[in-house]
Amino acid sequence: MKTLKLILGGNTAVAGFSDADWASQCHCHSISGFAYFVGLGTILWSAKKQPIFTLSSTEAEYVALTHAVKDILWIHKLLKEFTFLHTLSLPTVLYCDNQGAICLSKDATFHGHTKHINIHFHFICQTISSNSIKLIFLPTEEMTADIFMKSLVCVKFEKFRDDLNII
Repeated sequence: MKTLKLILGGNTAVAGFSDADWASQCHCHSISGFAYFVGLGTILWSAKKQPIFTLSSTEAEYVALTHAVKDILWIHKLLKEFTFLHTLSLPTVLYCDNQGAICLSKDATFHGHTKHINIHFHFICQTISSNSIKLIFLPTEEMTADIFMKSLVCVKFEKFRDDLNII
């Protein structure tokens, strides 16, 4: 019988993965998903229906990034309380597989094609400019957050399982 445990040893850097499944469900809402890791240990993950309708995959990814950033700010506050266990280094890397969403997140100017997105989704620009997070592109084939929201072929699921040392 295997013993299950949370692995926090080795590399203790915090990193996150954010992804969206754009309007593939019958309710036409996109699904946001993210996962955060300290080293190899998953410390926080989420998959949920987005509260708004998005008109493109870029917008769906942008909304997903916003949800992921809200939770990384919470993780930052939590880890600051545990400085005797973990030294937090900023910015936290957040991986995204959509170049358009990354560009939109880094440019705080008003975009006419995103004016229908509520202003609270745009706070991600401030978080990036304050150096709390750093968005990095990661190809879809390597996106760990896919496991939380998309049907995966067996080979891709096994790759994620092996990469993360999941049973």
